[in-house]
Amino acid sequence: VVHLSLFLTCASAQYSATYMPDTAPETTEEGQTGTNKCGTESSQTSMCQNAYINSVDDFCLWAPPSPGADAAIGNTEAIAWCMKSGYGTRLIPDGAIQGVHFVKTPDFVQVTGVGDLTKLNIPAGDAGGELDPHGADGNGNPIGGLVFSTAFGQLEQVHEWTNFMSASEFCFRACDPAGSNAPGFCQHIYDEMGCAWNMPARYDAGTFESCEGDSGDPMGVYGASTFHQGDAVTPDAHPAPASSKCAGVGSISNG
Repeated sequence: VVHLSLFLTCASAQYSATYMPDTAPETTEEGQTGTNKCGTESSQTSMCQNAYINSVDDFCLWAPPSPGADAAIGNTEAIAWCMKSGYGTRLIPDGAIQGVHFVKTPDFVQVTGVGDLTKLNIPAGDAGGELDPHGADGNGNPIGGLVFSTAFGQLEQVHEWTNFMSASEFCFRACDPAGSNAPGFCQHIYDEMGCAWNMPARYDAGTFESCEGDSGDPMGVYGASTFHQGDAVTPDAHPAPASSKCAGVGSISNG
């Protein structure tokens, strides 16, 4: 069985180039599986590697391009699956997302939730893995994967982000490029800790809501101490930051 954990990368290099979707080249990194020149027409065979995180019903997730044990996923391959059309990506199938909580804070936007993510080619029972814009050589994981957002004002590329995916749960955080601590709030070194530890929030089936919230503490930071994977004692996750002005949306569908 191919496990999404093959996506895991622990090094801290990162590119610094900036792109926009309509002017991005065919590829942005050597060895890239897909493309960043995606156009606007959605297709379930798209190999687009541009993801977006804008709102509760307008976000993307990284997932494998092919299903099955023989899929050539590797540790740096994933493509964008999105709720909205118009990005040149694959669409997340209706029914795949069974609950979603979107929050905008002073430092980041975040989407968390549950669903049947086998519809995104993630093998059933897969405990998952982490994707981020870093990588052993700075090419990103997936290689060439770009993230864009309108949540902080105009459409812009987000250089600090982190996304955990499993067969039944997801979490995706994108940090404000103008924020005071984007690398800290989108820390990528806790790849073994999963969604609930890295992004404490609501993960409830049947709930579809958008909120404003506090940023809370950066993952792994506890006062003057910073936890590192492999330390003798693993601290509990931070409590979920306070949220307010939540608005339910009933449900979401693609298109």
